[in-house]
Amino acid sequence: MKLGFITSILEGWTYEEMMDTAKELGFQCAEVACWPGGGESERRYAGVCHIDCERVLVDDEYAKHVCDYAKKSGIEISSLAFYPNNLDPDPAKRAANNEHLMNVIRASAKLGVGMVTTFIGRDQNLCIEDNLAIVKDVWTPILDLAKELGVKVAIENCPMLFGRDQWPGGQNIMTTPSNWRKVFELLPYDNFGINYDPSHFVWQMIDYIKPIYEFKDKIFHVHYKDIKVYPDKLNDVGIMAYPLDFMSPKLPGLGDVDWGKYVSALTDIGYDGYTCLEIEDRAFESSKEKVLDSLILSKRYMEQFVI
Repeated sequence: MKLGFITSILEGWTYEEMMDTAKELGFQCAEVACWPGGGESERRYAGVCHIDCERVLVDDEYAKHVCDYAKKSGIEISSLAFYPNNLDPDPAKRAANNEHLMNVIRASAKLGVGMVTTFIGRDQNLCIEDNLAIVKDVWTPILDLAKELGVKVAIENCPMLFGRDQWPGGQNIMTTPSNWRKVFELLPYDNFGINYDPSHFVWQMIDYIKPIYEFKDKIFHVHYKDIKVYPDKLNDVGIMAYPLDFMSPKLPGLGDVDWGKYVSALTDIGYDGYTCLEIEDRAFESSKEKVLDSLILSKRYMEQFVI
């Protein structure tokens, strides 16, 4: 396995500065944030653009520079990352998200990366059954393009349900093994799989080890993020509360994931792909130095299991 990080934590760094930082800290790969133009974002850890995918498609010199700088840095690009709501109930937003995602797929092919990490999306005001009724129509052209270009698409299992803005259903339906089965049945593409993050199963009270074995052929990419559930808060508000009322994202080793068991299961299935830290710990956001500390500490911890 190769150890890296999703680059959205380095907001404000240029592509070159981000790659230099990854090299200096001793990482092997980077899941590169590719939001459109680095514009305004509706949520934290989004809106970051370290590779301009639209520019990649029209500017061969820029595309060559992206590849050459990665090679010079010794940092492999594990994936191009864009995590929007691809089933947004607003038709204009949905269309814009889908259009940019397809450009990210095209850019991933042109750069020789061959992987895109994203969300499948959800209309948060509709039930699962009604969302499943629209998944095939929205996603068939996206996955047809990815298949044609030889690009894998890996969906992270984050419910995108944290507070009032995502209530009641969240903004991603591929959040449980049950939903994975339903979506994979609707979209039986070999290049369509999972970006596996155990932390989201922790606060959903789901076994985060067992699905690794069932979905071993669908795990294309892996995240390392921890979650800390606060029992006293959970006992006070219950599981129907906003999730951030009883849990918080933490650095690996500072939450409730058993990382030895998790990586052990990955080795059991023969996973030898990219594994990327996802830093969302508010305790490490107050300064550039604290952000760098979060990467250093997380890398040091995970190197017990991944070298």
